[in-house]
Amino acid sequence: MPVPAKPKVMQRPDWLKIRLQTGAEYRRTKSLLAHQRLATVCEEARCPNIYECWGRKTATIMILGETCTRACGFCAVKTGKPGKADTAEPYRTAMAVKEMGLRHVVITSVDRDDLKADFGAEIWAQTIGMIHQHVKGCTVEVLTPDFQGYVPSLQKIFKAAPEVFSHNVECIERISRLVRPQADWQRSKFVLKIAKEAGMVTKSGIMVGLGESDEEVLTLLKEIAELDVDIFTIGQYLQPTKSHLPVERFVHPDIFSMYKEEGLKSGLKIVESGPLVRSSYHADEQINLLSKIGT
Repeated sequence: MPVPAKPKVMQRPDWLKIRLQTGAEYRRTKSLLAHQRLATVCEEARCPNIYECWGRKTATIMILGETCTRACGFCAVKTGKPGKADTAEPYRTAMAVKEMGLRHVVITSVDRDDLKADFGAEIWAQTIGMIHQHVKGCTVEVLTPDFQGYVPSLQKIFKAAPEVFSHNVECIERISRLVRPQADWQRSKFVLKIAKEAGMVTKSGIMVGLGESDEEVLTLLKEIAELDVDIFTIGQYLQPTKSHLPVERFVHPDIFSMYKEEGLKSGLKIVESGPLVRSSYHADEQINLLSKIGT
């Protein structure tokens, strides 16, 4: 019997080469976060921009533990049964933000479908509140899960008044069930819709290279613009391990430029589009730009 051929692994093109930059600020940020026993999506999701961002004294802090209740096909974060939510985490997060001297911080979390009362929203709200209380002048951007579309949980986040509310649709709708089987694309749209209705500055994003066409991306941009989303990010999907979804194509930087141009034409205020762009890449610059052009 012939041995099945191994699937061919696509080689990364030159524009996806990542330069290591483990300077003093990178080491300081790593040490500080470890001291406060905080996880970051930068590490857990193997973000390619970790060296640049930590070198600029920016980080995306991940609350509610390091274990996610969902198993998305693109994500490197550990999946399983999470431990008990840490009620001291909001304060520790604020202290880390203060020690880092941040003017803008991004907070994200794993999905906590196990926390049936509110899916972790109370810890989210306390974290936002602690940062606002202890780090004066620091703006807070939240990159949230969908909380299963549970409106009272989302309202807790809105009431805590983060400066930016972000929730990713992650990919085009046609392949959403493959990419994140425990989520729902229309539910993600609903989350963004009610966030905007609550007066939030809203943000979302996708990965490309998972099997979508350029035409489908352009259609998605128009659909997201109809929700009056303020900021949108588009980046190249990179397979974190052999057990994750394979890369179907590497999108050329010229195509990313086209996405940005068409997204702006569709009505999005800010579009960050490029091979290494991730949800919180240059988030501090985006909120400054948004304040200049108005919401």
